[in-house]
Amino acid sequence: MFGGVAIAIATIACVIVFSDAASLVVPLSCGAVIFLVGLADDIRSFRPNTKLVVQIALASVLLVFGYRLDWTESLTLSSVLTVLWVVGITNAFNLLDNMDGLCAGIAIICTATLLFGLSPIDATSTTVTTAIVLVVLLGSVAGFLVYNFHPASIFMGDSGSMFIGFMLSALTLQPDLSETTSGSLLSIVAAPVLLLLVPIFDTTLVTASRLLSGRSAAVGGRDHSSHRLVAIGLSERKAVGVLWGLAILAGTVGITIRSVNETWSALLVMLFLVGLIVFAVYLARIRIYDEDKLHKSGTSGFTPVVSDLLHKVAAAEVLLDFGLVSLAYYAAYRFRFPDPIFSLNFPIFMQSLPVIVVAQMFVFAIGGGYRGVWRYFGLHDVLAFGRNVVVGTVVAQLGVLYLYRFESYSRAVFAFYAILLFVLLTASRASFRMMRSLHIVSEIADSGL
Repeated sequence: MFGGVAIAIATIACVIVFSDAASLVVPLSCGAVIFLVGLADDIRSFRPNTKLVVQIALASVLLVFGYRLDWTESLTLSSVLTVLWVVGITNAFNLLDNMDGLCAGIAIICTATLLFGLSPIDATSTTVTTAIVLVVLLGSVAGFLVYNFHPASIFMGDSGSMFIGFMLSALTLQPDLSETTSGSLLSIVAAPVLLLLVPIFDTTLVTASRLLSGRSAAVGGRDHSSHRLVAIGLSERKAVGVLWGLAILAGTVGITIRSVNETWSALLVMLFLVGLIVFAVYLARIRIYDEDKLHKSGTSGFTPVVSDLLHKVAAAEVLLDFGLVSLAYYAAYRFRFPDPIFSLNFPIFMQSLPVIVVAQMFVFAIGGGYRGVWRYFGLHDVLAFGRNVVVGTVVAQLGVLYLYRFESYSRAVFAFYAILLFVLLTASRASFRMMRSLHIVSEIADSGL
């Protein structure tokens, strides 16, 4: 339970010895405090509110010394977002420490991607100090992971998980990292979020599922992403490996959008988010809670209704399809009109988007697009989607023709749109059958048949 002691002490000591610690005295000092609070919590359990107050106080100290997310021009809003960021990431890593090797492995991946994001490193700048901290943190966690991988012989505890989360959240506030991003708002916001995506994803999924099932978000349970993967038959090692892979993929996307133009950045991020939403829906469908116990525990009246809705795929399908239609139409415009021509056509895109969405969703509804079961998706469903996409595209064109006389509109955009939408719809539905097939293959392999 005290593996975090080695991680924190090794990191702080090595940074003091091998770098200009004076330039990072604030995050290091705050990191030391959060480590001590976590250590005290490991020895004598604290209330969640107590730890939260300390985390907010330390995040406020960072603000006082100029560590801030520059996502908005409003100083007040940026300050609020910074506190939420630091507290959120700190708790996200704390919650992620729920399976052997998971938190440590994700921390290594996040640290490595942050370090890669600093390259090339100018030896005369303060980037060197930040890089040294990341290298030292990477090494200390890697040494710990050797003994923490399943079956673990040592655990990091709150002292380690909160220290790692706080240090990574604080280091993302460094000017060294923000200066490596391009000037677009997308890269400024999306890059750090993607680099730390898995802790954010897991915390969001757990919090939402607990609240919607009538449980307190502060009460622990075996309802994390890793537990849900184990619930479908994966071993602990494989479940951890899946989340490691997701972290690597997210980090790669986060690094990539720093170096490509805004067109490809937007498409890449949206495509990744669609895949992430499908994955989240798949995990959310896995039954974790005992509904009889929830009813006996006296949950609020709205909870059974919400829980029932969560088991109906139709609502999630409609929301997902809304996003896919919008993404396909946006991507079609991007492919047809690269920058800077796209900027001139953006008003036309926004003008016609509601028509496209309404027409396509209407055709899906009356064309039987929501009658199938995703895990049994087959050739018949593919043909049905192809028909609905073609009919929806034609109806959308007729709507644009009626409303705007098709002036300044490109027919090639609608051709691109139909192809992209068909691919996205098919991939999203087939993903559930693919996951089910992988689960069956995994069970057969584990049984030795």
